[in-house]
Amino acid sequence: MNDASVTRFYDQLAADYHLIYGDWDSAVVRQGKALDAVIRSVLGAKSATVLDCACGIGTQAVGLALQGHRVTGTDISPAAAERAGREAAQRGLEMPTQTSDMRSLPFEDAAFDVVVCADNSLPHLLTAEDLRTALGEMRRVLRSGGLLLISTRPYDQIRQSHPASTAPQLHGSGSGRTVTFQLWDWHEDGERYDLEHFQLIPDGHDWRVEVRRTTYWALPQEQLAGFVAEAGFDAPAWMLPKDSVFFQPLLTARVP
Repeated sequence: MNDASVTRFYDQLAADYHLIYGDWDSAVVRQGKALDAVIRSVLGAKSATVLDCACGIGTQAVGLALQGHRVTGTDISPAAAERAGREAAQRGLEMPTQTSDMRSLPFEDAAFDVVVCADNSLPHLLTAEDLRTALGEMRRVLRSGGLLLISTRPYDQIRQSHPASTAPQLHGSGSGRTVTFQLWDWHEDGERYDLEHFQLIPDGHDWRVEVRRTTYWALPQEQLAGFVAEAGFDAPAWMLPKDSVFFQPLLTARVP
């Protein structure tokens, strides 16, 4: 992973990240409820101590805190982590956040019941070495019997077609609409791709155009599950959105 590139991408995006969604506040609640249902189905009805190690501006972290979990958020982007803390505070939630790389988590061993790494964050790691390091850290900070939750794009299907772009997404309506879309440039290996993230944001009678760039590793589900098992987790398994009601495929695994 190019640390500076990923940090810059999310630092630049933090202020406008909510504009990716038609209604970000509703998405926070919806995604929090979906992940909460998975957590309670595995660990029981009590609230859990949760680390969201790629919390961004808080989409999943704030959503889980709203469901009563004790959430800590970390992110490689200082701007994103700061906004996540601010979003939580505005909702009356106590949710500490800090800047941290998922390959070096600043917590004691066995500190959490659940580690979440959602919204296609793990594929920013571009080598097997980095992936093993990050999963080892997630394993280290989870207690015995703890739960790992990872979500990615549906890369098994994506790698069959190697798309060059995504469909535009709209936020708002009328003259206040924001348009978001992505261009993808695949590497020769057919596994990694450079992403250009475009946002057209209304600015009076004109548009403000923002372009941010980053790179992903399009890991198939079986390959990622293999890395998770290699890191010492039991029974890695994928849940499809129709079953989890989460918007991306969701990998679950347990600490023995």
